[in-house]
Amino acid sequence: MRLIPILAAIAVMAMIYVFIFERDRLTGSSASDNGAEVAEAADATDTPRADRVVGVVALKSSARSIDSAVVLRGQTEAFRQVSLRAETSGLIVSEPLRKGAFVEAGDLLCELEPGTRLAILAESEARLAEAQARVPEAEAAVPEAQARIEESRARVIEANARLEEAMINANAASALSEGGFASETRVASTAAAVRGAEASIVSAEAGLKSAASGLESVAAGIEAAKAGVEGARAAVAAAKKEIARLTITAPFAGLLETDTAELGSLLQPGDQCATVFQLDPMMLVGFVPETAVARVELGARAGAELASGRRVEGKVTFLSRAADPSTRTFRVEIKVPNPDLALRDGQTAEIVIEAEGREAHLVPQSALTLDNTGVLGVRVVSQDSRVEFLPITLLRDTPQGIWLDGLPDQAEVIIIGQEYVTDGVQVNATYQEPAE
Repeated sequence: MRLIPILAAIAVMAMIYVFIFERDRLTGSSASDNGAEVAEAADATDTPRADRVVGVVALKSSARSIDSAVVLRGQTEAFRQVSLRAETSGLIVSEPLRKGAFVEAGDLLCELEPGTRLAILAESEARLAEAQARVPEAEAAVPEAQARIEESRARVIEANARLEEAMINANAASALSEGGFASETRVASTAAAVRGAEASIVSAEAGLKSAASGLESVAAGIEAAKAGVEGARAAVAAAKKEIARLTITAPFAGLLETDTAELGSLLQPGDQCATVFQLDPMMLVGFVPETAVARVELGARAGAELASGRRVEGKVTFLSRAADPSTRTFRVEIKVPNPDLALRDGQTAEIVIEAEGREAHLVPQSALTLDNTGVLGVRVVSQDSRVEFLPITLLRDTPQGIWLDGLPDQAEVIIIGQEYVTDGVQVNATYQEPAE
Protein backbone atom coordinates (compact mmCIF):
# COMPACT_ATOMS: atom_id res chain seq x y z
CA MET A 1 0.00 0.00 0.00
CA ARG A 2 2.96 2.29 0.57
CA LEU A 3 4.31 1.63 -2.99
CA ILE A 4 1.68 3.74 -4.83
CA PRO A 5 2.34 6.99 -2.95
CA ILE A 6 6.03 6.53 -3.46
CA LEU A 7 5.60 6.07 -7.25
CA ALA A 8 3.33 9.11 -7.44
CA ALA A 9 5.90 11.23 -5.61
CA ILE A 10 8.65 10.05 -8.01
CA ALA A 11 6.49 10.97 -11.04
CA VAL A 12 5.74 14.45 -9.70
CA MET A 13 9.42 15.03 -8.99
CA ALA A 14 10.30 13.96 -12.55
CA MET A 15 7.78 16.37 -14.05
CA ILE A 16 9.09 19.20 -11.90
CA TYR A 17 12.62 18.43 -13.06
CA VAL A 18 11.64 18.47 -16.70
CA PHE A 19 9.75 21.79 -16.49
CA ILE A 20 12.47 23.51 -14.49
CA PHE A 21 15.77 22.12 -15.73
CA GLU A 22 14.87 21.09 -19.29
CA ARG A 23 12.64 24.08 -20.12
CA ASP A 24 15.16 25.91 -22.37
CA ARG A 25 15.72 22.81 -24.50
CA LEU A 26 12.02 22.27 -25.00
CA THR A 27 11.29 25.93 -25.93
CA GLY A 28 14.39 26.11 -28.19
CA SER A 29 13.30 23.20 -30.35
CA SER A 30 9.79 24.67 -30.69
CA ALA A 31 11.17 28.11 -31.64
CA SER A 32 13.49 26.52 -34.20
CA ASP A 33 10.55 24.75 -35.74
CA ASN A 34 8.53 28.00 -35.90
CA GLY A 35 11.55 29.87 -37.22
CA ALA A 36 11.91 27.41 -40.00
CA GLU A 37 8.31 27.91 -40.95
CA VAL A 38 8.68 31.72 -40.82
CA ALA A 39 11.86 31.53 -42.87
CA GLU A 40 10.12 29.46 -45.49
CA ALA A 41 7.23 31.98 -45.56
CA ALA A 42 9.74 34.83 -45.80
CA ASP A 43 11.52 33.10 -48.65
CA ALA A 44 8.20 32.86 -50.39
CA THR A 45 7.20 36.51 -49.82
CA ASP A 46 10.64 37.99 -50.39
CA THR A 47 10.39 37.16 -54.04
CA PRO A 48 10.54 40.55 -55.90
CA ARG A 49 7.08 41.80 -56.81
CA ALA A 50 8.32 43.01 -60.16
CA ASP A 51 8.99 39.39 -61.09
CA ARG A 52 5.51 38.26 -60.11
CA VAL A 53 2.62 38.36 -62.62
CA VAL A 54 -0.58 39.80 -61.13
CA GLY A 55 -3.95 39.52 -62.75
CA VAL A 56 -5.86 42.81 -63.22
CA VAL A 57 -8.84 44.06 -65.21
CA ALA A 58 -8.12 47.00 -67.55
CA LEU A 59 -10.10 49.25 -69.85
CA LYS A 60 -8.80 50.20 -73.29
CA SER A 61 -9.75 53.87 -73.44
CA SER A 62 -9.44 56.29 -76.36
CA ALA A 63 -9.47 60.07 -75.90
CA ARG A 64 -12.66 61.73 -77.08
CA SER A 65 -13.50 65.39 -77.60
CA ILE A 66 -16.00 66.68 -75.06
CA ASP A 67 -17.51 70.07 -74.40
CA SER A 68 -15.78 71.21 -71.21
CA ALA A 69 -18.69 73.37 -70.16
CA VAL A 70 -18.55 75.52 -67.04
CA VAL A 71 -21.17 74.29 -64.59
CA LEU A 72 -22.34 76.46 -61.71
CA ARG A 73 -25.38 77.07 -59.55
CA GLY A 74 -27.25 80.34 -59.68
CA GLN A 75 -30.71 81.85 -59.69
CA THR A 76 -33.09 83.80 -61.85
CA GLU A 77 -33.24 87.56 -61.50
CA ALA A 78 -35.62 90.10 -62.98
CA PHE A 79 -34.14 92.00 -65.92
CA ARG A 80 -35.24 95.25 -64.32
CA GLN A 81 -36.99 96.09 -61.09
CA VAL A 82 -37.79 99.41 -59.51
CA SER A 83 -39.46 100.60 -56.34
CA LEU A 84 -41.41 103.74 -57.26
CA ARG A 85 -41.49 106.32 -54.45
CA ALA A 86 -43.13 109.69 -53.96
CA GLU A 87 -41.06 112.85 -54.52
CA THR A 88 -43.60 115.14 -52.82
CA SER A 89 -46.30 114.88 -50.18
CA GLY A 90 -50.02 114.57 -50.73
CA LEU A 91 -53.12 112.40 -50.46
CA ILE A 92 -53.70 109.59 -52.96
CA VAL A 93 -56.71 110.36 -55.18
CA SER A 94 -56.33 107.46 -57.67
CA GLU A 95 -57.82 103.97 -57.41
CA PRO A 96 -55.22 101.35 -56.42
CA LEU A 97 -53.94 98.66 -58.81
CA ARG A 98 -53.53 95.17 -57.36
CA LYS A 99 -50.29 93.18 -57.38
CA GLY A 100 -49.85 90.81 -60.29
CA ALA A 101 -51.39 93.28 -62.75
CA PHE A 102 -49.50 93.92 -65.97
CA VAL A 103 -48.76 97.58 -66.70
CA GLU A 104 -47.40 99.31 -69.78
CA ALA A 105 -44.79 102.04 -69.78
CA GLY A 106 -46.44 105.34 -68.82
CA ASP A 107 -49.47 103.83 -67.09
CA LEU A 108 -50.66 105.81 -64.05
CA LEU A 109 -49.91 104.06 -60.77
CA CYS A 110 -50.42 106.76 -58.13
CA GLU A 111 -51.88 110.28 -58.31
CA LEU A 112 -51.61 112.84 -55.50
CA GLU A 113 -54.01 115.68 -54.67
CA PRO A 114 -52.67 118.96 -56.18
CA GLY A 115 -53.71 121.24 -53.29
CA THR A 116 -52.45 124.81 -53.78
CA ARG A 117 -49.87 123.85 -56.40
CA LEU A 118 -52.05 125.04 -59.31
CA ALA A 119 -52.48 128.45 -57.65
CA ILE A 120 -48.73 128.68 -57.13
CA LEU A 121 -48.22 127.91 -60.83
CA ALA A 122 -50.69 130.64 -61.85
CA GLU A 123 -48.97 133.17 -59.61
CA SER A 124 -45.56 132.25 -61.04
CA GLU A 125 -46.84 132.62 -64.59
CA ALA A 126 -48.28 136.08 -63.75
CA ARG A 127 -44.95 137.19 -62.32
CA LEU A 128 -43.25 135.92 -65.45
CA ALA A 129 -45.57 138.00 -67.64
CA GLU A 130 -44.90 141.09 -65.50
CA ALA A 131 -41.16 140.57 -65.68
CA GLN A 132 -41.29 140.10 -69.43
CA ALA A 133 -43.23 143.40 -69.76
CA ARG A 134 -40.51 145.29 -67.90
CA VAL A 135 -37.87 144.38 -70.43
CA PRO A 136 -39.32 146.50 -73.32
CA GLU A 137 -39.81 149.41 -70.92
CA ALA A 138 -36.17 149.27 -69.91
CA GLU A 139 -35.05 148.88 -73.51
CA ALA A 140 -37.20 151.95 -74.55
CA ALA A 141 -35.04 154.21 -72.36
CA VAL A 142 -31.94 153.34 -74.35
CA PRO A 143 -32.52 155.72 -77.34
CA GLU A 144 -33.23 158.66 -74.99
CA ALA A 145 -30.02 157.97 -73.04
CA GLN A 146 -28.04 157.69 -76.26
CA ALA A 147 -29.55 161.00 -77.50
CA ARG A 148 -28.45 162.70 -74.30
CA ILE A 149 -24.95 161.42 -74.83
CA GLU A 150 -24.87 162.76 -78.38
CA GLU A 151 -26.19 166.12 -77.20
CA SER A 152 -23.56 166.29 -74.47
CA ARG A 153 -20.83 165.46 -76.97
CA ALA A 154 -22.04 168.26 -79.24
CA ARG A 155 -21.89 170.68 -76.32
CA VAL A 156 -18.35 169.60 -75.56
CA ILE A 157 -17.36 170.19 -79.18
CA GLU A 158 -19.08 173.58 -79.20
CA ALA A 159 -17.38 174.56 -75.94
CA ASN A 160 -13.99 173.58 -77.34
CA ALA A 161 -14.64 175.73 -80.43
CA ARG A 162 -15.57 178.71 -78.28
CA LEU A 163 -12.44 178.22 -76.23
CA GLU A 164 -10.30 178.23 -79.34
CA GLU A 165 -12.04 181.42 -80.60
CA ALA A 166 -11.65 183.09 -77.21
CA MET A 167 -7.96 182.19 -77.06
CA ILE A 168 -7.42 183.64 -80.53
CA ASN A 169 -9.16 186.90 -79.58
CA ALA A 170 -7.19 187.06 -76.33
CA ASN A 171 -3.88 186.58 -78.13
CA ALA A 172 -4.76 189.21 -80.70
CA ALA A 173 -5.85 191.69 -78.00
CA SER A 174 -2.64 191.13 -76.07
CA ALA A 175 -0.55 191.74 -79.20
CA LEU A 176 -2.44 194.93 -80.10
CA SER A 177 -2.23 196.10 -76.51
CA GLU A 178 1.56 195.79 -76.55
CA GLY A 179 1.67 197.98 -79.74
CA GLY A 180 -0.68 200.50 -78.20
CA PHE A 181 -3.51 199.65 -80.56
CA ALA A 182 -5.90 198.05 -78.04
CA SER A 183 -7.07 199.11 -74.65
CA GLU A 184 -6.60 197.22 -71.43
CA THR A 185 -10.34 196.80 -71.25
CA ARG A 186 -10.39 194.79 -74.47
CA VAL A 187 -7.60 192.57 -73.22
CA ALA A 188 -9.46 191.87 -69.99
CA SER A 189 -12.65 191.17 -71.94
CA THR A 190 -10.98 188.59 -74.17
CA ALA A 191 -9.35 186.94 -71.13
CA ALA A 192 -12.75 186.68 -69.50
CA ALA A 193 -14.14 185.11 -72.64
CA VAL A 194 -11.39 182.46 -72.50
CA ARG A 195 -12.22 181.61 -68.91
CA GLY A 196 -15.91 181.41 -69.79
CA ALA A 197 -15.15 179.06 -72.67
CA GLU A 198 -13.08 176.82 -70.36
CA ALA A 199 -15.95 176.73 -67.88
CA SER A 200 -18.32 175.77 -70.69
CA ILE A 201 -16.03 172.85 -71.60
CA VAL A 202 -16.01 171.64 -68.01
CA SER A 203 -19.80 171.86 -67.86
CA ALA A 204 -20.21 170.08 -71.22
CA GLU A 205 -17.86 167.25 -70.18
CA ALA A 206 -19.77 166.86 -66.90
CA GLY A 207 -22.98 166.64 -68.87
CA LEU A 208 -21.41 163.96 -71.12
CA LYS A 209 -20.36 161.90 -68.11
CA SER A 210 -23.84 162.23 -66.65
CA ALA A 211 -25.38 161.08 -69.95
CA ALA A 212 -22.99 158.11 -70.09
CA SER A 213 -23.85 157.21 -66.52
CA GLY A 214 -27.53 157.40 -67.44
CA LEU A 215 -26.96 154.97 -70.33
CA GLU A 216 -25.16 152.56 -68.00
CA SER A 217 -28.05 152.83 -65.59
CA VAL A 218 -30.48 152.04 -68.40
CA ALA A 219 -28.36 148.98 -69.40
CA ALA A 220 -28.32 147.82 -65.79
CA GLY A 221 -32.09 148.18 -65.69
CA ILE A 222 -32.38 146.03 -68.81
CA GLU A 223 -30.18 143.31 -67.25
CA ALA A 224 -32.22 143.47 -64.06
CA ALA A 225 -35.43 143.11 -66.06
CA LYS A 226 -34.01 140.10 -67.93
CA ALA A 227 -32.85 138.57 -64.64
CA GLY A 228 -36.33 139.02 -63.28
CA VAL A 229 -37.67 137.18 -66.34
CA GLU A 230 -35.27 134.25 -65.76
CA GLY A 231 -36.21 134.10 -62.08
CA ALA A 232 -39.89 134.08 -62.96
CA ARG A 233 -39.31 131.34 -65.53
CA ALA A 234 -37.46 129.26 -62.91
CA ALA A 235 -40.40 129.69 -60.53
CA VAL A 236 -42.83 128.57 -63.26
CA ALA A 237 -40.64 125.55 -64.06
CA ALA A 238 -40.43 124.60 -60.35
CA ALA A 239 -44.22 124.87 -60.03
CA LYS A 240 -44.74 122.70 -63.12
CA LYS A 241 -42.21 120.13 -61.83
CA GLU A 242 -44.01 119.98 -58.51
CA ILE A 243 -47.28 119.36 -60.34
CA ALA A 244 -45.62 116.66 -62.48
CA ARG A 245 -44.55 114.87 -59.27
CA LEU A 246 -48.20 114.44 -58.39
CA THR A 247 -48.48 111.57 -60.92
CA ILE A 248 -46.31 108.44 -60.60
CA THR A 249 -46.23 106.33 -63.78
CA ALA A 250 -44.68 103.00 -64.77
CA PRO A 251 -41.19 103.55 -66.25
CA PHE A 252 -41.39 100.34 -68.31
CA ALA A 253 -43.77 97.50 -69.07
CA GLY A 254 -43.89 94.87 -66.35
CA LEU A 255 -45.74 93.26 -63.48
CA LEU A 256 -46.75 94.85 -60.22
CA GLU A 257 -45.09 93.01 -57.36
CA THR A 258 -47.05 95.02 -54.76
CA ASP A 259 -50.36 96.85 -54.61
CA THR A 260 -50.18 100.54 -55.43
CA ALA A 261 -50.81 103.02 -52.60
CA GLU A 262 -54.36 102.92 -51.30
CA LEU A 263 -56.88 105.67 -52.07
CA GLY A 264 -56.83 108.37 -49.38
CA SER A 265 -53.47 107.41 -47.90
CA LEU A 266 -50.92 110.14 -47.28
CA LEU A 267 -47.59 109.83 -49.03
CA GLN A 268 -44.52 111.66 -47.84
CA PRO A 269 -41.35 112.09 -49.91
CA GLY A 270 -39.69 108.66 -50.07
CA ASP A 271 -42.85 106.64 -49.35
CA GLN A 272 -43.40 103.69 -51.71
CA CYS A 273 -46.09 103.81 -54.36
CA ALA A 274 -45.47 100.40 -56.01
CA THR A 275 -42.80 97.91 -57.14
CA VAL A 276 -42.58 96.94 -60.82
CA PHE A 277 -40.66 93.96 -62.23
CA GLN A 278 -39.69 93.42 -65.86
CA LEU A 279 -39.51 89.66 -66.35
CA ASP A 280 -39.08 89.46 -70.14
CA PRO A 281 -36.26 88.90 -70.78
CA MET A 282 -35.11 87.16 -67.59
CA MET A 283 -31.57 87.12 -66.21
CA LEU A 284 -29.73 84.05 -64.94
CA VAL A 285 -27.12 85.07 -62.39
CA GLY A 286 -24.29 82.86 -61.16
CA PHE A 287 -20.78 83.15 -59.76
CA VAL A 288 -17.84 81.57 -61.61
CA PRO A 289 -14.79 80.42 -59.60
CA GLU A 290 -11.48 82.00 -60.53
CA THR A 291 -10.19 78.62 -61.81
CA ALA A 292 -12.85 78.61 -64.57
CA VAL A 293 -13.41 82.30 -65.31
CA ALA A 294 -10.92 82.27 -68.19
CA ARG A 295 -13.13 79.75 -70.05
CA VAL A 296 -16.23 81.99 -69.98
CA GLU A 297 -16.66 84.47 -72.82
CA LEU A 298 -19.23 87.15 -73.60
CA GLY A 299 -21.77 85.92 -76.10
CA ALA A 300 -21.21 82.24 -75.24
CA ARG A 301 -24.30 80.04 -75.34
CA ALA A 302 -25.62 78.90 -72.00
CA GLY A 303 -28.45 76.83 -70.66
CA ALA A 304 -30.01 76.20 -67.31
CA GLU A 305 -32.32 73.73 -65.62
CA LEU A 306 -34.54 75.13 -62.91
CA ALA A 307 -35.56 73.30 -59.78
CA SER A 308 -38.98 72.83 -61.37
CA GLY A 309 -37.39 70.92 -64.28
CA ARG A 310 -37.90 73.68 -66.86
CA ARG A 311 -34.96 74.26 -69.20
CA VAL A 312 -34.03 77.59 -70.76
CA GLU A 313 -31.28 78.82 -73.09
CA GLY A 314 -29.62 82.17 -73.64
CA LYS A 315 -26.30 83.96 -74.03
CA VAL A 316 -23.76 85.42 -71.63
CA THR A 317 -24.23 89.21 -71.54
CA PHE A 318 -22.01 90.19 -68.61
CA LEU A 319 -18.90 88.86 -66.87
CA SER A 320 -17.56 90.81 -63.93
CA ARG A 321 -13.99 92.10 -64.01
CA ALA A 322 -13.79 92.24 -60.21
CA ALA A 323 -14.05 89.25 -57.88
CA ASP A 324 -16.30 89.13 -54.87
CA PRO A 325 -13.93 89.86 -51.95
CA SER A 326 -15.45 87.18 -49.70
CA THR A 327 -15.90 84.27 -52.17
CA ARG A 328 -13.29 85.11 -54.84
CA THR A 329 -15.86 84.40 -57.55
CA PHE A 330 -16.96 86.46 -60.56
CA ARG A 331 -20.57 87.41 -61.32
CA VAL A 332 -21.89 86.24 -64.68
CA GLU A 333 -25.25 87.18 -66.21
CA ILE A 334 -27.15 85.31 -68.92
CA LYS A 335 -30.14 86.79 -70.73
CA VAL A 336 -32.92 84.31 -71.61
CA PRO A 337 -36.31 84.98 -73.22
CA ASN A 338 -39.39 84.73 -71.03
CA PRO A 339 -42.37 85.69 -73.23
CA ASP A 340 -44.91 83.69 -71.24
CA LEU A 341 -43.58 85.08 -67.91
CA ALA A 342 -43.30 81.51 -66.60
CA LEU A 343 -39.90 82.23 -65.03
CA ARG A 344 -40.00 83.97 -61.66
CA ASP A 345 -37.45 86.05 -59.88
CA GLY A 346 -35.28 84.10 -57.41
CA GLN A 347 -35.65 80.52 -58.76
CA THR A 348 -32.66 78.21 -58.27
CA ALA A 349 -30.98 77.15 -61.51
CA GLU A 350 -28.24 74.74 -62.57
CA ILE A 351 -26.34 76.75 -65.19
CA VAL A 352 -24.11 75.29 -67.92
CA ILE A 353 -22.00 77.72 -70.00
CA GLU A 354 -20.51 76.56 -73.29
CA ALA A 355 -16.70 76.48 -73.40
CA GLU A 356 -14.00 75.24 -75.76
CA GLY A 357 -13.89 71.43 -76.10
CA ARG A 358 -11.07 69.23 -74.74
CA GLU A 359 -9.76 65.71 -75.30
CA ALA A 360 -10.66 63.47 -72.36
CA HIS A 361 -11.13 59.84 -71.24
CA LEU A 362 -14.26 58.38 -69.66
CA VAL A 363 -13.39 55.89 -66.89
CA PRO A 364 -15.24 54.47 -63.89
CA GLN A 365 -14.88 56.50 -60.72
CA SER A 366 -13.53 53.41 -58.94
CA ALA A 367 -10.44 53.51 -61.17
CA LEU A 368 -9.11 56.59 -59.37
CA THR A 369 -6.35 56.06 -56.83
CA LEU A 370 -3.60 57.92 -54.98
CA ASP A 371 0.15 57.50 -55.15
CA ASN A 372 2.43 57.55 -52.10
CA THR A 373 2.53 61.38 -52.12
CA GLY A 374 -1.26 61.78 -52.25
CA VAL A 375 -1.50 62.74 -55.95
CA LEU A 376 -4.76 61.72 -57.61
CA GLY A 377 -4.40 59.58 -60.72
CA VAL A 378 -4.91 56.20 -62.35
CA ARG A 379 -2.69 53.17 -62.95
CA VAL A 380 -2.30 52.02 -66.55
CA VAL A 381 -0.73 49.05 -68.30
CA SER A 382 2.32 50.02 -70.33
CA GLN A 383 3.43 48.43 -73.59
CA ASP A 384 5.62 45.88 -71.76
CA SER A 385 2.67 44.86 -69.53
CA ARG A 386 3.97 46.70 -66.49
CA VAL A 387 2.11 49.08 -64.18
CA GLU A 388 2.58 52.86 -64.49
CA PHE A 389 0.94 55.62 -62.39
CA LEU A 390 -0.28 58.72 -64.25
CA PRO A 391 -1.63 61.88 -62.53
CA ILE A 392 -4.91 63.20 -63.96
CA THR A 393 -7.20 66.25 -63.93
CA LEU A 394 -10.92 65.79 -63.29
CA LEU A 395 -13.15 67.50 -65.84
CA ARG A 396 -16.69 66.30 -65.23
CA ASP A 397 -18.61 63.74 -63.23
CA THR A 398 -21.42 61.88 -65.05
CA PRO A 399 -23.61 58.85 -64.29
CA GLN A 400 -21.53 56.84 -66.79
CA GLY A 401 -18.21 57.71 -65.15
CA ILE A 402 -15.68 60.49 -64.81
CA TRP A 403 -14.19 62.49 -67.65
CA LEU A 404 -10.53 63.16 -66.97
CA ASP A 405 -7.52 64.70 -68.67
CA GLY A 406 -3.81 63.92 -68.42
CA LEU A 407 -3.66 60.55 -70.22
CA PRO A 408 -2.26 59.81 -73.69
CA ASP A 409 -4.67 59.41 -76.61
CA GLN A 410 -4.70 55.63 -76.07
CA ALA A 411 -4.48 54.23 -72.55
CA GLU A 412 -5.14 50.87 -70.84
CA VAL A 413 -6.56 51.98 -67.49
CA ILE A 414 -6.62 49.41 -64.68
CA ILE A 415 -10.12 49.43 -63.19
CA ILE A 416 -9.89 46.34 -60.94
CA GLY A 417 -6.78 45.49 -58.92
CA GLN A 418 -5.11 48.93 -59.13
CA GLU A 419 -4.84 49.08 -55.34
CA TYR A 420 -2.75 45.87 -55.17
CA VAL A 421 -0.02 46.77 -57.65
CA THR A 422 2.68 49.44 -57.84
CA ASP A 423 4.82 50.94 -60.57
CA GLY A 424 6.90 48.37 -62.46
CA VAL A 425 4.88 45.28 -61.44
CA GLN A 426 4.30 42.78 -64.25
CA VAL A 427 0.57 42.22 -64.82
CA ASN A 428 -1.62 39.95 -66.85
CA ALA A 429 -4.47 42.23 -67.95
CA THR A 430 -7.96 41.12 -68.80
CA TYR A 431 -9.75 43.81 -70.81
CA GLN A 432 -13.28 45.11 -70.41
CA GLU A 433 -15.33 46.75 -73.11
CA PRO A 434 -15.52 50.55 -72.70
CA ALA A 435 -18.85 52.15 -71.80
CA GLU A 436 -20.58 54.15 -74.50
